[in-house]
Amino acid sequence: MKRDTTLLEARNVSKRFPVTKGLILGGNVGWVRAVEEVSFHIDAGETLGLVGESGCGKSTTARMVLLLERPTGGEILYQGVSLERMAGSDLQQYRSTVQAVFQDPQSSLNPRMRVGDIVGEPLVVNAGLSRQAVGERVAEVLKDVNLDAAFARLYPHEFSGGQRQRIALARALATHSRLIVLDEPVASLDASIRSQIINLLKDLQDEHGLSYLLITHDLAVSRHLSHRVAVMYLGRIVEEGKADTLYADPLHPYTQALIAAALPVRPGQESGETVLAGEVPNPMNPPSGCRFHPRCPLAMPRCAEEEPRLREVAPEREVACHLF
Repeated sequence: MKRDTTLLEARNVSKRFPVTKGLILGGNVGWVRAVEEVSFHIDAGETLGLVGESGCGKSTTARMVLLLERPTGGEILYQGVSLERMAGSDLQQYRSTVQAVFQDPQSSLNPRMRVGDIVGEPLVVNAGLSRQAVGERVAEVLKDVNLDAAFARLYPHEFSGGQRQRIALARALATHSRLIVLDEPVASLDASIRSQIINLLKDLQDEHGLSYLLITHDLAVSRHLSHRVAVMYLGRIVEEGKADTLYADPLHPYTQALIAAALPVRPGQESGETVLAGEVPNPMNPPSGCRFHPRCPLAMPRCAEEEPRLREVAPEREVACHLF
């Protein structure tokens, strides 16, 4: 489903973490299979929502995109070039054009630095601009996120949570980013502020042609921001498609359960959909066959033995389920 406009692509990306026993002489006793053979793409100017329960591998995937973790298998490509082959100026350019906004702006902003220095720091590190040029760019991006340029002289603790998240957005925009990884960007904000930040993100995307990788467990947020959605379960993508289509007609039983729990049709109405029971299995020892089958009310004997592959079942619609 990749297009010519693809900005970033993941091809069969996996990430495993070793589990050791003992601090000094302990050996490797197993592997946490955080991400297993995940493939997706993000087009220029679009938002891909990566959704699922905690521990499904969303944040690990984001960390690999941000080069905070290296894949143990597969590859990630930016504009057709593998990140593993990037070095020198190409790697510096990638780091400057792919930025992140995290869940808690209070912990992601240095309390000892003024806002102007926080927002301008990526420009000093990646662009080597003069002090005057940095100040002009800082004022410009603060205006983009609806903050006064005079705020550059203040410290993070002098702002509200919503304002701090705007500062984090300004920092991500400062280097003329093309892709921003949004890791639960409104989870720590009040409901009234969430809608403001969501609308701001959409406005910035329209104005600057930004692409977003949205990491969230909140399906309502994903529904408002995403053009396409990939649903993850225990390290694998189990369904992917256009957001409107996926939310209106979820195919995988896991997706059905998530949507039934988070997005009821009407207040107080019984959904009649799949009910998600139990806990996510241990990623050190995932179930055989379909990883969701121990919790799936529609599981068949085949599901415990054969792992379903993600396959296209309709135009721009993929699902990993033996029911299809």
